[in-house]
Formats: sequence, C-alpha cells, structure tokens
Amino acid sequence: MAELPHFESSGHPTTDSSSGPWYSGMTRYHWFVLTVAALGWLFDCLDQQLFNLARKPAMETLLATGGAAASSKDVDFYAGLSTCVFLAGWATGGLIFGVIGDKIGRAKTMMITILIYSLCTGLSALSQGFWDFAFYRFITGLGVGGEFAVGVALVAEVMPDRARPYALGLLQALSAVGNFAAALIGIGLGQMQLLTESGKIAGWEPWRWKFVIGALPAVLALAIRAGLKEPEKWKAMKAEADRTGTTLGGYSALFAEPRWRKNAIVGMLLACAGVIGLWGIGFFAIDLQRSVLKKTFEAQGFTGRDLAGKLTIWSGIASMMINIGAFFGMLVAARVCQKLGRKPFFAIAFTSAMLSTAMVFKYLDDISDFWWMLPIMGFCQLSVFAGYAIYFPELFPTRLRSTGTSFCYNVGRFVAAGGPFLLGQLSAGVFSGYPEPMRPAGLVMCLVFLVGLAVLPFAPETKGQQLPA
Repeated sequence: MAELPHFESSGHPTTDSSSGPWYSGMTRYHWFVLTVAALGWLFDCLDQQLFNLARKPAMETLLATGGAAASSKDVDFYAGLSTCVFLAGWATGGLIFGVIGDKIGRAKTMMITILIYSLCTGLSALSQGFWDFAFYRFITGLGVGGEFAVGVALVAEVMPDRARPYALGLLQALSAVGNFAAALIGIGLGQMQLLTESGKIAGWEPWRWKFVIGALPAVLALAIRAGLKEPEKWKAMKAEADRTGTTLGGYSALFAEPRWRKNAIVGMLLACAGVIGLWGIGFFAIDLQRSVLKKTFEAQGFTGRDLAGKLTIWSGIASMMINIGAFFGMLVAARVCQKLGRKPFFAIAFTSAMLSTAMVFKYLDDISDFWWMLPIMGFCQLSVFAGYAIYFPELFPTRLRSTGTSFCYNVGRFVAAGGPFLLGQLSAGVFSGYPEPMRPAGLVMCLVFLVGLAVLPFAPETKGQQLPA
C-alpha cells in the first residue's frame, strides 16, 4: 500500500520543508496537535510523579493503627506493592486503550484516558486504607497507560516526516515539566506543613493534597473535544478498512504478520529494560535520599512534623534534580536519533543509564551529591523514553500503530510491576544485614539495562524512513 500524504486539519496535503529548522514545515494545526498531546502526557507524568512523592507518606498514614506508627519495613513493602499495582493497571490500560485507539480514533481515546487518570487520582486522596488506595491507583493506571500510545500515534501521523522525530522528542521532553511541577508542588506542600502544628493542611496530610491537585488535568479533555480532529491518515485507513473489511487494531492482527510480530517483540523487550530501570530502580532514588537525609536531619535535632516537612521538601528537590537532567536528556535524544540512528542511540542510552544509576545507588551519601548525581541519572535514564516515543510508532502500520506502540510500551510494565517488589525483597531479604540495604539491591537491579543491549542486534533501523502505511 502506498504511503498516504500528510494533511492539515483542512484536509489539504502538506509538504516537508527541506531546509531551515525542523519545525519550518509545520502549520498552526500541527502546533495545536503537538501542544494538546504534550499537555496530555505532561499531566500524565505529573500524576506519576505525585504518586512517587506521596506513596511513602501515604503508607505511613494508611498503615498506622490505633495511633501506633507503622514499621519502616511495612511502609517500604506496601509502598513497593502499591507501585506494583499502579504499574499493573498502567500495563492493562495501555493494552486495552491501544486497541481502542486504532478502532475508534486517537483523539476520542485520548479524551477518555485523561478523564480516567484525572478523576481516579482525585479519588486517591480519599483513601482510608491500603486496599482502597491500591484500587484507585490501579484504575488511575488504566488511564495513564492508555494515554501515551494514542498520543504518540496522533503526533506521528499528523506531523510532516522531517519534523516527526523532533516533535515526538519534544513531546517526551515536556513530560519532565510535569515531573518538575510535581516536585514544586511537593516542596510547596512541605513548606506549608512546617507552618502547621499538626503537620496537616486544612485537616489533610500533604500527600492527600497532591492527589487533589493531580485531578485538575480533567479540564484538558474539554480542549481535546473542542478542537482536536482525528488524523487524516487514520480516517483514510478507517474508510478503507470499512470498505475492504480490514481489521483495525487488535493483537491477533498484530501477531498474524511476521514483520509486525517481530517488531512488537523487539520493541517490548527494549521497553522492559527502560521501564524496569526507571520504575524498579531509578525512581526509588527518591526513597534512597529520604533515608540519607533522615540520618542527617535527625543528627541536627529535627523530629516529628519538622522532620517530616524537611523530608517532604527534599524529596521534591530530588525529583527536580532528576527531571532537570531528564528534560535535556530527552531533547538531546531526538537529535542523536536523527544523527546516528535509532539503534546506536539505544546502545549509548542503555549503557549510560546503567552506569549513572549504579553511581547514584553506590555513592549518593550527602546533600551536595544531589546537585550533580541526580541530574546525570535523570539525563541518562529518561533519554531512553524519548527514543521509545520516536521509535515505536515507526515500527507499525497505521491500522496497528496504537496497538503496536501500546504493546511495546506496556507489556514491559507487567514485568516492571515486579521490579519494585523485587527491589523490596532484595532490600528486606538478601541484603537486610547491610546498613542501607537499598543500595546493593539497586546495584544488582541495574543489570536489567543489559537486556536492552542484548536485543538491539535484532531491532530494525528506521532512521530516514517514512511511517509504514
């Protein structure tokens, strides 16, 4: 089948500019699509990072019984378990909504997923125990997982060929802004916590307010409904499918053809390395720094709400440092992908992610280390995800693009859901005799990045090629 031309919202074909900056061939509607998709993913990541900042304080509240504080071992275990549940919901939602995105359209599906993750994030603030908290996080995960694939499929199909990888890299880079905003929210709530005698703000713990704020992106769904159209490429494919009886989306169709089956398996294994590396190891650097700073602040005489407030503030600072590095890492990733190719980029990214993460878990031991170690780790780890946003839509045809991208990005999350659990088990079991058991546990788990390197020889190179029709 011949490659379909690019269209503006009016339906007229566009042409790629062969000279000038990458965005020179983009119209106002191209920018609108990129803005809406980027905001959807930005708020998606805001939710994710608010959860990372809130999970440990939430467990301290929800596991406390009869006025007695929960043990640190229980807090660590259930914080990891809640992360597993969230990732399982993320993976499930990605697989379900990936198919829906191919069948009913990218824009409609994006609106549905944003409403789900926003509203259920707000419900998390009302949790009374671990299990209702876990239920809300699972449903939130359904929406979070579904949004990414339809967003990148939408941008990939609307953008001119020359602009596509840079636009997708920018979309992913702006996710760091969502993470950064979550960190600022955490710092602000921590400052407010220090000003109260009870450690609560208007009667609620700060972690509950984080989830209330995370519900606000629901208003973005209104903008999507008002102005976003389905890509002309998808509409043309839908019309042809209706005429010929071709199946849009679905995993049986994805695995029926050897080319798409191979690409799906390769992409899924590539995603496993990065997703486990980030959610099973990297984001637990925030918990590592809490243990480092707890010793420091306790030695300085901080206790009770003052200690809790300081730790909340510095958790936000740690997240900010990671995401400052992440923003620049993802911008650089788009250029490296275009300059060297997709496979060389992933080889560099997986290696640097493994080494930088190992550095943090082995050597981070002082506040001064935050300012350089965490940005380096964020730069290396999150750059991998810009590569996913660029590469996965290039592996599949229009009728399977959302399905295939979701399969790659989300099946790995079922495996990754065991990452936090394994890290917790290594910390509480194998390395429990160590002064800080999370350090050796994290170092062992850094080996997961080798999976990505092992898969690369089997991955197709898509640099300079048009999207499969």
